Amino acid sequence: MLTDSFDRRFSYLRLSVTEVCNFRCDYCLPDGTDCGAEARAQDLTLDEIRRLVAAFAKLGTRKVRITGGEPSLRKDLVDIIRICKATPGIETVALTTNGYRLAKDIDAWHEAGLDALNVSIDSLDHAKFELITGHNKLQQILQGLARAAELGINNIKVNAVLMKHYNDDAMDDFFDFVKARPITLRLIELMRTGDNEAFFNRHHLSGQAIINQLKANHWQERLPGTHAGPAREFWHPDYSGGIGLIMPYSKDFCNTCNRLRVSSQGALFLCLFVDQHQSLRHLLQSDDSQPVMDFLQQAIKGKTISHNLHQQNPGSTRQLAMIGG
Repeated sequence: MLTDSFDRRFSYLRLSVTEVCNFRCDYCLPDGTDCGAEARAQDLTLDEIRRLVAAFAKLGTRKVRITGGEPSLRKDLVDIIRICKATPGIETVALTTNGYRLAKDIDAWHEAGLDALNVSIDSLDHAKFELITGHNKLQQILQGLARAAELGINNIKVNAVLMKHYNDDAMDDFFDFVKARPITLRLIELMRTGDNEAFFNRHHLSGQAIINQLKANHWQERLPGTHAGPAREFWHPDYSGGIGLIMPYSKDFCNTCNRLRVSSQGALFLCLFVDQHQSLRHLLQSDDSQPVMDFLQQAIKGKTISHNLHQQNPGSTRQLAMIGG
């Protein structure tokens, strides 16, 4: 298994399949995507994805999360899901989406082998949702979530970025949302990136106050699963769903890191917020996995103990659409 010099074991791959996104979220792409047709043409091919996932699986990866940009903008997303699911060793295939095509495509994604679904919904208020994203699509997205549950996808999460003046006064709405739904709501602290410094300074909100609120209302913290992400998860006997907090500015956040990222153009990200990325695309032109495995085993030795967000350094990550968070 891939193990770094701090004895962290990596069983989770976050694979971006495109940088393009059709939403204009204020904290990420307020002016829309900056990717033209030429950049889109450079996205990893199906064969390259198959070879990449196979090499990771041989090194102990058990979970693949498909991200973007917005992955559903790739017309071959069903094929990507199917390839990941068919790879020996891969136990869980997950997808993070803005939900734009969820209602239309969830049946096909499920049939291809999708195990887990994360949908970004930063507000349950229709007007605020449109204000944040630039799209009046909340109702259709909620219909898609309901359909995913009908299909039996039992690992469904809703992601919401915590932001002052946007959704900090809507916690009761979020809690009510999971009261009767077997869905985990994950509240994510706004993160500083290269393009959002002013927005971050105005709207960043710590998740610790929400954890205090949860504990005061008798929510209990779960132990994380083997291949789980970085969220602290809470449950309550009176709620069908749960609450998760992702707090990258909290103490020791990186100590249990278990995930690596590969960009849509084949660059390895040892951390979401690194200064330099290492391309491995040239190694994906053959079905021989060994060169990719050797590359990964050597590269992992250079992973640092933590990001530098506390020093206001987001590395070379311009915005989260370029690698999917």
